[in-house]
Amino acid sequence: MAKTMAIANSGEGLEKIKAWPERIKTFYNDVRSEMRKVSAPSLKEVQGTTTVVVITVFLFGLYFWIVDNVIGNGVNYLFKYFTHR
Repeated sequence: MAKTMAIANSGEGLEKIKAWPERIKTFYNDVRSEMRKVSAPSLKEVQGTTTVVVITVFLFGLYFWIVDNVIGNGVNYLFKYFTHR
């Protein structure tokens, strides 16, 4: 039984190896056809996107700075409160 499975699996393995060049050719043809659909963004689109990213990063940085200070001051207050009692 095990020999039968090994022979069957080795036959499938050989077929996969033989089909490998065709699969690579198909893959590269698919890549080429998809790359033809790709277009580079215009300068105006890049500038707009960059502006949005810079503003968003600044706002998130400000938000996390505020949250960090609030939590840090709260923890410091709790430590001082419980150490003086």
